[in-house]
Amino acid sequence: MSIAENIEKIKKEIGAHKTKLIVVSKTQSLEAIQEVLATGHKILGENHVQEMVEKWEVLPRDIEWHMIGHLQSNKVKFIAPFVSLIHSVDSFKLLKEIHKQGKAHNRVLDCLLQVHIAEEETKFGFLHEEIIEMLNKEEWKELNFVNIRGLMAIASNTTNEKQIESEFYEFRSFFEGVKISYFRKNEAFDQLSLGMSSDYKIALENGSTLIRIGSSIFGKREIKPKKPEN
Repeated sequence: MSIAENIEKIKKEIGAHKTKLIVVSKTQSLEAIQEVLATGHKILGENHVQEMVEKWEVLPRDIEWHMIGHLQSNKVKFIAPFVSLIHSVDSFKLLKEIHKQGKAHNRVLDCLLQVHIAEEETKFGFLHEEIIEMLNKEEWKELNFVNIRGLMAIASNTTNEKQIESEFYEFRSFFEGVKISYFRKNEAFDQLSLGMSSDYKIALENGSTLIRIGSSIFGKREIKPKKPEN
């Protein structure tokens, strides 16, 4: 199937849900991205700051850019002028830097708090208790150029659908608890970023409002063999 056909198929699948599709364009050529744009879809997700900036500089300015990968504090300044949503806030230090750069550009920057729900320790994100600790301190309320829109998580890298279902269900319950306890008067806290190519159907059933799809649209990436070291 073509890129356009894959996008149409996924949009039909999410049609009954209040869910937005983010096409993950990392490592994709400008030609492949132009095929996406030709369908009328203009929401793209990138994992790396440099690649996002390079594409932003040459592609149409009406694209909605989402930073979905791990973000270092010293790189926030490069995307602050244009990014639509930062999914991967995993520390209060990063949140403060986003506020600083939002203030410098006179933009309130939307972001999500990334929660660690997977078995792999290598994945980023706040632990549940770390988010509660941060929200209880309320220093985050002084960050006027940050708008916390919700939570994001990445499931364990497993083919065990029951495990993924369990992780997503618990995460949604945590999201609802956080919303009631800390954001019940904030209607903007409404985003649950959950689900990728391998598990987005499970994510849809667990209330995901944002799904991040790459390989199911562009096809699996070819992994080039490493050159032998001299």
